[in-house]
Amino acid sequence: MSAKAISEQTGKEFLYKHICTSAAVQNRFRYASVTIDTDWDRLAQDHPWLLTERLVVKPDQLIKRRGKLGLVGVNLDLQGVKEWLKPRLMKETTVAKAKGILKNFLIEPFVPHKQEEEFYVCIYATREGDHVLFHHEGGVDIGDVDSKAQKFLVGVDEKLTEADVKTHLLGHAPADMKDILASFVVGLFNLYEDLYFTYLEINPLVVTKDGVYVLDMAAKIDATADYICKAKWGDVEFPPPFGREAYPEEAYIADLDAKSGASLKLTILNPRGRIWTMVAGGGASVVYSDTICDLGGVDELANYGEYSGAPSEQQTYDYAKTILSLMTREKHSDGKVLIIGGSIANFTNVAATFKGIVRAIKDYQVPLKEHEVTIFVRRGGPNYQEGLRVMGEVGKTTGIPIHVFGTETHMTAIVGMALGHRPIPNQPPTAAHTANFLLNSSGSASTPATSRTASFSENKTNNEAIPAKKAKPGVPPAKATTLFSSHTKSIVWGMQTRAVQGMLDFDYICSRVEPSVAAMVYPFTGDHKQKFYWGHKEILIPVFKSMGDAMKKHPEVDVLINFASLRSAFDSSMETMQYPQIHTIAIIAEGIPEAQTRKLIKKADEKGVTIIGPATVGGIKPGCYKIGNTGGMLDNILASKLYRPGSVAYVSRSGGMSNELNNIISRTTDGVYEGVAIGGDRYPGSTFMDHVLRYQDTPGVKMIVLLGEIGGCEEYRICQGIKEGRITKPMVSWCIGTCATMFSSEVQFGHAGACANQASETAVAKNQALAEAGAIVPKSFDELGDAIKSVYDELVAKGVIVPAKEVPPPTVPMDYSWARELGLIRKPASFMTSICDERGQELIYAGMPITEVFKEEMGIGGVLGLLWFQRRLPRYACKFIEMCLMVTADHGPAVSGAHNTIVCARAGKDLISSLTSGLLTIGDRFGGALDAAAKQFSKAFDSSLIPMEFVNKMKKEGKLIMGIGHRVKSINNPDMRVQILKDYVKQNFPATPLLDYALEVEKITTSKKPNLILNVDGLIGVAFVDLLRTCGGFTREEADEYVDIGALNGIFVLGRSMGFIGHYLDQKRLKQGLYRHPWDDISYVLPEHMTM
Repeated sequence: MSAKAISEQTGKEFLYKHICTSAAVQNRFRYASVTIDTDWDRLAQDHPWLLTERLVVKPDQLIKRRGKLGLVGVNLDLQGVKEWLKPRLMKETTVAKAKGILKNFLIEPFVPHKQEEEFYVCIYATREGDHVLFHHEGGVDIGDVDSKAQKFLVGVDEKLTEADVKTHLLGHAPADMKDILASFVVGLFNLYEDLYFTYLEINPLVVTKDGVYVLDMAAKIDATADYICKAKWGDVEFPPPFGREAYPEEAYIADLDAKSGASLKLTILNPRGRIWTMVAGGGASVVYSDTICDLGGVDELANYGEYSGAPSEQQTYDYAKTILSLMTREKHSDGKVLIIGGSIANFTNVAATFKGIVRAIKDYQVPLKEHEVTIFVRRGGPNYQEGLRVMGEVGKTTGIPIHVFGTETHMTAIVGMALGHRPIPNQPPTAAHTANFLLNSSGSASTPATSRTASFSENKTNNEAIPAKKAKPGVPPAKATTLFSSHTKSIVWGMQTRAVQGMLDFDYICSRVEPSVAAMVYPFTGDHKQKFYWGHKEILIPVFKSMGDAMKKHPEVDVLINFASLRSAFDSSMETMQYPQIHTIAIIAEGIPEAQTRKLIKKADEKGVTIIGPATVGGIKPGCYKIGNTGGMLDNILASKLYRPGSVAYVSRSGGMSNELNNIISRTTDGVYEGVAIGGDRYPGSTFMDHVLRYQDTPGVKMIVLLGEIGGCEEYRICQGIKEGRITKPMVSWCIGTCATMFSSEVQFGHAGACANQASETAVAKNQALAEAGAIVPKSFDELGDAIKSVYDELVAKGVIVPAKEVPPPTVPMDYSWARELGLIRKPASFMTSICDERGQELIYAGMPITEVFKEEMGIGGVLGLLWFQRRLPRYACKFIEMCLMVTADHGPAVSGAHNTIVCARAGKDLISSLTSGLLTIGDRFGGALDAAAKQFSKAFDSSLIPMEFVNKMKKEGKLIMGIGHRVKSINNPDMRVQILKDYVKQNFPATPLLDYALEVEKITTSKKPNLILNVDGLIGVAFVDLLRTCGGFTREEADEYVDIGALNGIFVLGRSMGFIGHYLDQKRLKQGLYRHPWDDISYVLPEHMTM
């Protein structure tokens, strides 16, 4: 959501820190917060003025009209404040319908003043600009301020001046105070704009001879502007509405939401309730809450929440386990129900999100059964069949009653089932599988001739875009009536390849001659071409780094689909409106600050551009064009008959609900002519009225469906249009959010604009007004489909709509990746791996999640055990591996590998080249003797050769014994590395038969020559064989295999790489120049035949 209420203390802190005015603002930062845990001595120490001044105390918990409710203590000393708080602090009180505990209080200096020194000032945002209200009589008895106060509208991007304030607002203010008041109001307005307030009220504002005092303050800020205002805001805490507790689970989900590109919301209404919801989609979540309340479940409704925007499996799991944890804490005598619902998704992979929910259900299966939880599931969208199958399977395996339904069942029918108002079907009808829609059953790959471009109910007509009329000089250009046609071309901002491919597939089954996407813009890469499919063949679509280049190369484009993030959507959309060829922009991003959206709207109105969004999936015109992911994947496009136009046009706020409308309309009428989701923000770029008037003026549209919602007043413009005769086509309408009036405290629903700030903004009031105006308004969303069918049937009976014969669309080959996702094909893999899996939410080493690796403190040795040996090794083995890496890390600059690395580094080569140069010297003569030593000693030991026989055999064959001998060290000058490792192995390994054998060989070889000792390579080689054979984790065959495939040499390679890198960095740090070997260290000789 965007507009969030802040505490009075936070609001005043912002004001005192950042206001810029010549008026003397008094009592800056003089406030103290009190809770049950307050240390009064410490409080007085931190705020000495508490001991010397008269005080005011009041709760700071978003309570309105505190003075009227007797919740303000005035003109008290500190002891008086304590006494006043005793009967109130941590006590339950009722404010309107809300019951809550008074927990947080604010103490401020008492300001003696006269009644005539009290004023009222308020600033609030609307679509057109910011309204400034001022009244010369402030205080608790101000009454109906809307009718009393002076008002002045400051338009979007305009400034408020002191002259404006004096002229329009201060007509009744005392003359001697006008300068101070004007300066303060202007400073307040600038603060309001700079810190992205959406509402700011001060009542009373007191002005005395000493200056200006802000006594009581209420404010909301645009939370989506956090990335802009973070430096000024700091960390803002948003308190819950009075009457609702702040739960840690809500904060946890809010934190998940902030870290995710998806949307995750949770509000706990009644933790003891028996009806819990886990709904996908901002609009759908409201509809489910409405239906539960309509069916009498308001007192048992435990939560409101939603997940949307394609959350990952892990995010859905985290969300689901939070819900399941909450609902299994207290038992209910009637058991509990969990409604896992949602509309038909546009782009969320339903199976992926359901896998997260299934994981959570499995984790909580015991408490779910103990609490007698029954689960009802209804969902549609990409891969929903697999999601429903998985959900049904978990019900069978866990024994939890889970009832599963797809798009064949009305979205909210499961609520009636869950609450016992309608029977649960034994075998619900199953919709055809995705494959049935997408696989070519005709055996023909050819594309049929163009089938339909006109409305499904009328003869073929010209479907070209109707251009906007040329504007007169000084008058903004009119916006186009027809936004999309079968020839519409667009540019897509962002590397959204999946959305673009979806658009091209839609174009293809609509029998368009050319793709609707002309180009893409992506500033983070150079100009290039991107490959896509057009039916069966591959095509290239250009990708430009700059918008200017794209527009110049493609003058035929008139639509921009903007997938830019919330941080860059504003700038990219403003840039696009510089190009007169653009007449429509769809802005997909959610979370654009409202102030920026209003600037976009103003610029669009000046340029004659229609904006769809922000926070939208877009819109669709069957047979012609679709925006991005609208309408979902091809199976839903075909099931909802969106490949050809029908007779019904709709407009909604919600993207998910727009797809549900596609489904409802296709099942009850001849289909959709056009549909637009204007977006869930408070100020969508285009309004319901904009689109309804377009539909009214479009001959192919025979009836209109409006899905409004709580918040805002746009629906009243529709009422006015019907009453004035501007809208004459039959209209079926319903506003979601009717449950809001039944809640005791304010609930902010999933969409930013879905919150009623006054009675007229409630869904109940809007539905009543629409019905009175002449729209067809059903009793509930449950009956919306019936109402649409009734109107449609009547129009068919009158001959207004003449249903036409269906024409099958061309088939589109299924993408390989999607066919595999659906389990329709299999293909041999190019690679096989058994040690690591990075595909999930968490990296997995040989079956062990990375979090477990760290939790178990496995170290490098443990990780190496997982990745090299595919199992968890004993702790002593992990320690031994780490010791081997330490002792082999380096052996000075003179050895061949280090020498090569140094020469390479001094030649100016990079790290990788220098390291590789050193590693290439490793072999039997240098460092690579681990494997050879292990093999030689193992073979001799396993052949039952006694050490002397082994030595004699190797001498007879003229072979060196690998792992024996050292250039420097000897029996008299032992290698301490060998001694350290030998001692550790003897103390910790279960058995050391091969090491004992090698030490016997060493006794024989050193008796002949003292430097023929068991060296580091040899000791590591034989000790590793002992480890593999005796640790209990490997069979004898597995142990021998690891030796044969060269695993032991890896120890030296890995360890010595550390040393080589050290030498490289050392040479660079010392800035050593190109190496040239000195002449006096080279023996120059003639070829042998020339010296004879």
